[in-house]
Amino acid sequence: MTPLHKLSTKFSSPPTPSLNSNARCQWFAAAALVATTLAITSAAAEPLKISDFTLKNGLELVVIPDHRAPVVTHMIWYKVGSADETPGISGLAHFLEHLMFKGTAKNPTGHFSRVVATIGGQENAFTSNDYTAFYQRVPSEQLKTVMEFEADRMSGLQLTDAVVLPERNVILEEWNQRVGNNPRARLGEQIDAALFLNHPYGRPVIGWRQEMEQLNRDEALDFYRRFYGPNGAVVVIAGDVEPEQALKFAEETYGTAKRNDLIKPRHRPQEPPPVAVRSLTLADARVEQPFLQRTYLVPSFGTAQKGESEALEVLAHVLGSGSSSRLYRTLAVDKPVAVMAAAGYDSSALDMSKFTVYGSPRPGVALPQFEAEIDAVIADVIAKGVSADELERAKSRLIADATYAQDNQATMARWYGAALMTGASVQDVQRWPDRIRAVTAEQVQDAARKWLDKRRSVTGYLIKDTSPQVEKRS
Repeated sequence: MTPLHKLSTKFSSPPTPSLNSNARCQWFAAAALVATTLAITSAAAEPLKISDFTLKNGLELVVIPDHRAPVVTHMIWYKVGSADETPGISGLAHFLEHLMFKGTAKNPTGHFSRVVATIGGQENAFTSNDYTAFYQRVPSEQLKTVMEFEADRMSGLQLTDAVVLPERNVILEEWNQRVGNNPRARLGEQIDAALFLNHPYGRPVIGWRQEMEQLNRDEALDFYRRFYGPNGAVVVIAGDVEPEQALKFAEETYGTAKRNDLIKPRHRPQEPPPVAVRSLTLADARVEQPFLQRTYLVPSFGTAQKGESEALEVLAHVLGSGSSSRLYRTLAVDKPVAVMAAAGYDSSALDMSKFTVYGSPRPGVALPQFEAEIDAVIADVIAKGVSADELERAKSRLIADATYAQDNQATMARWYGAALMTGASVQDVQRWPDRIRAVTAEQVQDAARKWLDKRRSVTGYLIKDTSPQVEKRS
């Protein structure tokens, strides 16, 4: 994976793709962005003074002052992602994210981007299962300018086939680059599809290619009208601005937008209780190193019982974060049977989420043997728990990383935005370190026993395809 997982202060995710195109779209793999959402402040540090407002039309505004430089990061988050798509029209949320840059009557195609570039700013966007977001990083005196642009395209988007059809080719090429030519990404898609039997998280964020090929203008506009509006959005501003000033700007820009009565609460089909161990093998001629990924169905912060999500956070760190983790130390150093071994937990999702272990065996070690060694490490944690040293080291590292990460205003804006999109509150984010401090060794062992049940999982092998390749004729 590209170093997107370095954005996470809480775990390193398996190498799944992020979707980028033309410096516009940056879809953070769930395991890269969302698992950091609840790790923001430490009681050992000066608490961030966060302001949270709601406008009359339903738009929520969160302001995170940071006056160290005359810069602001402005992000608008919409409560819609790939899991909200109609079955059979996958990839539409991500496609619309691209099309949001195609202009309005007031600001034709390219004008917004040219202004951002002229003032020395940066812009981008990203889509996930649960949300779509657009952001700009600009000099603080230009904050209202970008808010005016975003308020305009919240309801004023204009689309013609002349701009829609070429952009469909762009996302298809993006699929080629990020999925079609990436065996690990393809493995991840297959695992998700097998893990989520009933829930729409089983669909890829970018979409299934054969459905992407059919996406059209009418579908995009219908989706836009259903989900985009002030009452389905959260604006997060981090940087050199006072809360009262940001609120004034928001009322003058976003505050003029009308509520969208088509926006409804999100209720998705949920997963039945898992009853069967599932496994799959993907063979690809481009694979240079065998790879194993096992993903368990586990609760997110929003769906967990009190303390469960935090225990899973600590468990993931003890099992698979860094060179001192159980998996790496046992399998890559002590045995050694692994080139690498790690684990991660995705705590931020609107519905159920994922806990993943993954790695590559050393040459000469077969994947079934490697899997058995991973099972043994997990079984030892379930049977004996974690040591006091492991527990305290994991908790200290998680909290320290969260504290250090406050140095980046864009990261803070992402944390708060993703948390609010998936059922958490500003207070939940701020209290996360205290909840991590409260995790006990017994809770970590209970989480391993309850959730790391192979019947709740899908195990994927990625191997080299050595069968004769049939040459395609033109």
